[in-house]
Amino acid sequence: MYSINKRRLGGIGTVAAAAVVLAACSGTPEGGPGGGGGGGEPAPEGATTVEFWQTNYTDEENEWYEGIVEAFNESQDDVHVRLTVVPGDAWDQRMTAAQAAGNAPDVYTQSYGNIPDGARTGQLHPLGDLIGAEAWDDLQDNVRGMVSYDGEEYAYPLLVEPSAVLYYRTDLFEEAGLEGPPQTWDELEEYAATLTSDSVFGLRLAQNANDLAWSTWGYQHNVAGHLPISDDWSEPAATDEYAPLLQAFQDMFEAGSIPPADGLAYPDASTFGDGEYAMMANGSWAASQLLADYPDLVENVAVAPMPTFDGGTGQTTATLGGWSLVVDGNSENPEAAASFIEWALGGDVENVLPFFEATVYSKVSPRESVAQAISESPDVEDVNPFNQVIQEEIVPFAEPEPTYPFNVSLAMGEAIEAAMQGTDVDQALAEATEKIRVEIQNSQLAGTGPGA
Repeated sequence: MYSINKRRLGGIGTVAAAAVVLAACSGTPEGGPGGGGGGGEPAPEGATTVEFWQTNYTDEENEWYEGIVEAFNESQDDVHVRLTVVPGDAWDQRMTAAQAAGNAPDVYTQSYGNIPDGARTGQLHPLGDLIGAEAWDDLQDNVRGMVSYDGEEYAYPLLVEPSAVLYYRTDLFEEAGLEGPPQTWDELEEYAATLTSDSVFGLRLAQNANDLAWSTWGYQHNVAGHLPISDDWSEPAATDEYAPLLQAFQDMFEAGSIPPADGLAYPDASTFGDGEYAMMANGSWAASQLLADYPDLVENVAVAPMPTFDGGTGQTTATLGGWSLVVDGNSENPEAAASFIEWALGGDVENVLPFFEATVYSKVSPRESVAQAISESPDVEDVNPFNQVIQEEIVPFAEPEPTYPFNVSLAMGEAIEAAMQGTDVDQALAEATEKIRVEIQNSQLAGTGPGA
């Protein structure tokens, strides 16, 4: 277990701890008690008050958010930020009610997949002219595109994290005579069967339609070269090119290499940590859980990109999700709100580094300057031995998570689940096609996609 190191960086007093628990990037973080956070002290006389809602994350992440709010408030007297932490399972209801009543927070956390729709409908305020060019130019190009719509930036990002990394037990591989990770899905099936025994299953993948819907985006890219809807969102595209993916799930389930659902969500790595699996697909965030809760296991764990269907390297096998800050489209104080975002996320590198330290570098900074500072830290690989592979072999080839309505993704998740449970693959894809067609009609998606 790593020690807790209290540091003061860029005016932020924060605990940088390796003992963290899981927070998924693409799903809704687990809820906790709501209520106040940083900025609870009275605002200075004459200061503009900015309301900030933050989704509830891990204790370490919550502490960083509270610290950054307090540090910002202490740094000047013109803007006072008041933080509220909202449980993940209450977020949609509370935000919808607040927006309907006209009292939505000025600033809030937002996942990348929701940015385009928020920009298109006016729910988000454009930030391009409210945050300085230096902060924008520091972003990696692909992530800047993820926070932009129609040539304008609508969010400033804190982190990205790939949705799919292959974690595998090197000791069990050695016992089974397997060298290195599988390179193709055919090999993944073979390895999973070889590693399965009376006490260990070969592979843990997402196990229900909801998790399959988003955790397989990278695999869908890889097997078909596209996602299951046309670029302009006018037609379903759940073609038979997806058949090898559904067939792989079906074959491994029938072989007993992947078991019936264990009741845990895809982002939870605890059953792998407990020794129930020889391989596991999970996001980069799972590293923090393994390092914190299973330190004795880590020396026997390695990571690799998920295999590709043709065995090639440098291909998409994961999507990038993560979190950003946005300004509400009806905020009465957009300049003040944006000044906080720029200071907190786009300003001094030393303000942001504690976040990545606290999460044991299991998340990736989209800022070039922050990524460089992390790479120069002498203890990164000691703290997180998985970091280099994830940074160099997975992140550069990951695609942004899709921005179409989740029902499109859910149609594919349900098709994969059905195939896994024995439904004919062609039938499962046909049912997905019809569900996507209905979603296109119901949500009037035709012609609204990025390729229109």
